[in-house]
Amino acid sequence: MVPDRTPAPFRAGVIGHPIAHSKSPALHGAAYAYLGFDCSYTAIDAAPGALDDLLAELRTVPEWRGLSVTMPHKAAVLTYMDEVGPDVAELGVINTVLAAGAGSRRRLIGYNTDVEGIIRAVEHAGAGSPERALVLGGGGTAAAAVAALARMGVEQVDICVRSPLKAEPLAALGSRFGMAVHLSGFTAAAELCSTSELVISTLPPHGADELAAALNHAPSFAVEPGQHGKRVLLDVAYDPWPSALAEAWSLRGGVIVPGLEMLLYQAVAQVKLFAGGVFHDESAVINVMCDAVGAPRR
Repeated sequence: MVPDRTPAPFRAGVIGHPIAHSKSPALHGAAYAYLGFDCSYTAIDAAPGALDDLLAELRTVPEWRGLSVTMPHKAAVLTYMDEVGPDVAELGVINTVLAAGAGSRRRLIGYNTDVEGIIRAVEHAGAGSPERALVLGGGGTAAAAVAALARMGVEQVDICVRSPLKAEPLAALGSRFGMAVHLSGFTAAAELCSTSELVISTLPPHGADELAAALNHAPSFAVEPGQHGKRVLLDVAYDPWPSALAEAWSLRGGVIVPGLEMLLYQAVAQVKLFAGGVFHDESAVINVMCDAVGAPRR
């Protein structure tokens, strides 16, 4: 029997450089299969110079529903958008491109579902609403983390980066969201980790290994009166896992939120956008996506 090689009527994918490690194809593929949405979803290794042709194809080929966007394209792709969703103008970065409409009315709309992904991942871990939080890193995901913390009602945020001068726009973003922001160099990271109820590391794989070594020599966390009883770390780097930072955090008695959790929840938001009216039963969709990447069901 000859296998059916008829292409799916719709297309979507994730672009980045590198991209081979991405779990997004497994997440989206499982969701579309459950929904009965006939849409292929592939990983596309796109160097920065390839964006012109790729976005032009998205604009003109009606089969395209959209793209997930990861590093190093989250800021660059924004300039190709006709419209943007909530928070995007403030953040200056997107992680989702929706191709909508047909013919001359076809438009590219940019969204940032990382914000929702961070909030839902942290809330799933029971972090509550901490008054003070710490963000490690100063890139596009760090901007989404600052926006997520603002939505969660965090009043104070420390932003710890290797080059504080370059991160001043990120600190200004936090101030515009109404938070008290303190910007510091990475040498202060270990001490800040000890005083923060919630830490979000947006550093790349192995980017926090030095910090992990410092934490390994620090005492275990002490729960202070008035706290929720948890010190929570969301490490957005999920490959390899557990990261050195996650292991050090766990040994100190803290709660770990794997980056895979954030990836899952931001992907659910993307599936809603790409699948449109056929999306239903979010809980079931989340569970089949969890199964696809070996994560615990909700």
